[in-house]
Amino acid sequence: MSESSNIPLRTSRDALRGRRVLVIGAGGLGCPALLALADSGAELVIADDDTVELSNLHRQILFDEESVGRDKLDAVRDALVRLGIPETSIELVRSRFLPDNARELARSVDLVLEGADNFATKFLAADACRLERRPIVHGAAIRFVATVWCVAPEGRPCYRCLFEDVPDGDAQPNCNDAGVLGPVVGFAGALMADRALRVLTGVDPPYGRIATYDGRRDVLREVPVPPRGACPLCGPSPRISEIDETRYTAPSCAA
Repeated sequence: MSESSNIPLRTSRDALRGRRVLVIGAGGLGCPALLALADSGAELVIADDDTVELSNLHRQILFDEESVGRDKLDAVRDALVRLGIPETSIELVRSRFLPDNARELARSVDLVLEGADNFATKFLAADACRLERRPIVHGAAIRFVATVWCVAPEGRPCYRCLFEDVPDGDAQPNCNDAGVLGPVVGFAGALMADRALRVLTGVDPPYGRIATYDGRRDVLREVPVPPRGACPLCGPSPRISEIDETRYTAPSCAA
């Protein structure tokens, strides 16, 4: 146990007042993460351009049947306000996280939670956060497995140390075909919020360690990720110094 683990988490509204968190995607990962962060006192910036569908409800826990057909951002805002969160602490960005707004959005916050459903956005978020020196929490879930990991502003390691580059479209699992289990997604979103709070409070930030949850066996493992010596993003001789939209493929599935 590290020395800092004995320090109580200061997650009251006063402790995090004025800190800004960007949540990319109000979906299966974003909804539970937002719910867990809602009473932290941090300002929440939410980026999404989708509408609520009936098939979303089993895992996107801020929505109900009355939300179907509404813009996700409006439904999320209303759900958070009903929980007592001041509307003034919620900023809505009616757009996806895209090459033309990525760096500006990352620069405007203290931390990014990336809950995207496609590799293009995940790599874009990783690159933008590294270039703007912002910490980022990545999350993913498919079938019975969820992964969450936290990257420091300087990387070492970063997302590209582990996954290297955007895979071909055919190599990306289709969310509709593969399936996602609601409780596993909810667990991942809550774990993302836990990592975010640890970074924002400075209490034992879990940089460089990836957490994997196996929902079938109910096992959570955390292992270190070694930095890649030739990483083009955070290595000693980085080659990525700007956002070039040709690096990122189009999204292939909807969470």
